[in-house]
Amino acid sequence: MIFSRKNKLFWGNLTLTGALIFGAPVFALADKAPDPSEIQGPVRKPQEENKAVQKNGDSDNLSGKTDGNNKDRETDYSEEGQISKPSYSYESGPGTEGFVDDSTDNTYGYYTIMGTTTVTLEEMTSLYEENGAEYPSSLKEGGAETIEDFCSIILEEAELEGVRGEVVYVQAMLETGWLQFGGDAVESQYNFSGLGTTGGGVQGNSYPDVRTGIRAQVQHLKAYASTEELNENCVDSRFDMVTRGSAPYVEWLGIQENPNGGGWAAGAGYGEKLTKLLEDMKEE
Repeated sequence: MIFSRKNKLFWGNLTLTGALIFGAPVFALADKAPDPSEIQGPVRKPQEENKAVQKNGDSDNLSGKTDGNNKDRETDYSEEGQISKPSYSYESGPGTEGFVDDSTDNTYGYYTIMGTTTVTLEEMTSLYEENGAEYPSSLKEGGAETIEDFCSIILEEAELEGVRGEVVYVQAMLETGWLQFGGDAVESQYNFSGLGTTGGGVQGNSYPDVRTGIRAQVQHLKAYASTEELNENCVDSRFDMVTRGSAPYVEWLGIQENPNGGGWAAGAGYGEKLTKLLEDMKEE
C-alpha cells in the first residue's frame, strides 16, 4: 500500500514536470475566452480609438496632416460666403512681353467686357490722379486705404470672374464721379456702379465693404456679358434680373444702344462715355 502510494506520487510528479517543460495541452487549454473585464486596462472599440486620435488635432489623413489652423482665411464681411483676397499676377498681363490687347478683336470692333485686363495698375491710378479727385476717407474704413488698394481690388475681383478690370474701373469712375458720389448712393454704401439706384432718390444696394461692392459690380457685368456660371458665391442680389449674355460689349451697356433692348443704364450714350474713358486711360 505504502509502495503503491509512493509509485503514484513519483509518477505524478514526473508527469507534472514534463508538462511544465514541454507544454501540455491538457493543462493549458481554457474552457472559454477570458472576460475582457479581467484584462488589465480598458478595451477600446475601433470607433473610440478614432475619436481619441481626432481629439489631438494632429491626425494624418489622405489629404495630409491637419493641425486645425485656418490662418489664410480673411474675415467674411459679405454674409454671402467667405470673401478672400485672390492672387493677381502681373507676370503675364499688360506691359509684359508678348501681351496682345484683344479687347476689340471681334466682328464689330466693339470693346468686349469678358477677357483679360489690358491696362496696368499704374495706368488706372494715373488717370484717377489726373482728375484731381480727393480719395474718400470712408473707403479706407471699407478696406481700401488708397486708390492703389482700390484699383488692386478691382483687378483681383475682375480676374476671378474673367471680366476685364479696366471696364469695371471706368464704370465705377463714371457712376460715382471719380468716387465723389453726389448721386442717390452715398460713399458708405460701397456701391460703385449704381446697382439698384432706379432714380427718384432710391439709394440702391448697400454692401459691407469695398471688396464686396466691387464683387457685386463684377458679377453684374458678367451677367450681362456672359452666360457662364459665377466662379464665386453670388453677392449681387440683382444677378438673376438680367437677361444673360445680352450685352457682351461695353457699347451695348446702354439700353438705347443695345440691339437686344436691355442694358445697364437708360441714359443715351452710356457705352460711348465708358469707351472714351478707356481710350483716355490707354493713351497714358
